[in-house]
Amino acid sequence: MGKLEQVQALENGKGIQYLLNAACKIFYNPMYTIDIDYNVIAFTDVPVDDPVWNEIVTQGTYSMESQELLAKERFIENVSNANKSIILKSDAFQYARLVNLFSNRDNIAAGIVVMYDCNAPFDDECVAAFEIFTDKITNEIKNYDYFTMLAMTFYEDKINLLLDKSVKNPFLFNPQAQVLYNNFDDYLYVAVVSVERNNILEHVHRSRLAYFKSLLKTKYPSFKYSVYSDYIVMLMSSKHRSFYSASFFSAYAGLFEQNGLFMGISGSFENMYEMRVYYDQAVAALTNGLASTKDMRVFLYTGAE
Repeated sequence: MGKLEQVQALENGKGIQYLLNAACKIFYNPMYTIDIDYNVIAFTDVPVDDPVWNEIVTQGTYSMESQELLAKERFIENVSNANKSIILKSDAFQYARLVNLFSNRDNIAAGIVVMYDCNAPFDDECVAAFEIFTDKITNEIKNYDYFTMLAMTFYEDKINLLLDKSVKNPFLFNPQAQVLYNNFDDYLYVAVVSVERNNILEHVHRSRLAYFKSLLKTKYPSFKYSVYSDYIVMLMSSKHRSFYSASFFSAYAGLFEQNGLFMGISGSFENMYEMRVYYDQAVAALTNGLASTKDMRVFLYTGAE
């Protein structure tokens, strides 16, 4: 039985570690998985003469030096932009890597599975079987809340870092910023949603923001979300360009009105590192819109704010 058939025969429901151990016997190569925040999930118990491997199995994540090296070789960026398994080679590393992203139940990138060519080469059958193996990993974790929640908090953390302008090293941050582009095309937009504050306590207000963020996500699942300052932030893409009008949200007009929600939408942009500028546009659109009328719920940035 060939690699393809052996991988297809692997059972789901026994955990990622089981899948890695079984696959190692099929491919004759060591493997590990990390989540999208570079935390190790599982690895095979096979010694590998490689500093990055030894770091992963002993420290549980990449050091800053390893991140710099992987960024310099464009490894993580290439994986983030790939839609299938890719082979990564470099004179900086003794072994080539076969790498692929796996996804959570929302079809959002949740982590990476990596295999080293220590003992067997990456031929066509190996690559094809590795594709199927990645699907096995995806099927294994589809019901794991860990990966679903991680993706949401990952987006929120990265959005807030960009809004704070606290990214000190874009060179290292680029691979993670690339994840924010997942399922997005062309131009980006920022929307901010305000929740009526009245005189409620601060911690209650934060809970309400988190609740309404979750509510909006059920209605507009293609956007990426954060809570920043006193607003719910929605990062949107022209892939869904029809949203760029108040009428796009009219299907849920009752949702906005009944819950006391108002929205401001920025102009378009392409560079994720300029997000703060367009967040400020969205806030200006919302603030000036509310100052002029209370009859509307969604306000577009016109450049005159």
